[in-house]
Amino acid sequence: MKSTAISIIIAGLIIAGAIILSKNISNNSQPTNTNNQVVNANNVSIVDGKQIIEIGAKGGYAPRISVAKAGIPTVLRFTTSGTFDCSSSIRIPSKNIFQVLPQTGSTDIDLGTTTAGNIDGTCGMGMYQFQVEFR
Repeated sequence: MKSTAISIIIAGLIIAGAIILSKNISNNSQPTNTNNQVVNANNVSIVDGKQIIEIGAKGGYAPRISVAKAGIPTVLRFTTSGTFDCSSSIRIPSKNIFQVLPQTGSTDIDLGTTTAGNIDGTCGMGMYQFQVEFR
């Protein structure tokens, strides 16, 4: 009985250590924004003079923070794949945008030419957030 309890405690400590170590490794290998938050630099591209920012929507938004260039016509492209939760609706209050996304597919939201600063968005319920930082 005593050895079983000790084994469970040791297993828990090993799992906790592995989780902490994997977070430190992933945080050190990814780019950060000006607030030192991890961002995905691979979700922004320029196609035919328009900046496309791709964000996945399912159980939240990925990446949660994107960094893009200011002064370029910009499109947010949300991709869903069997999304049934509240992240299937987008709210961007500063742009007066509310958009319901399909359960599976791709939806473009035209932001026009942006200025430097942040655009903050949430799901329809305000549970999940995303941000685009324009520099």
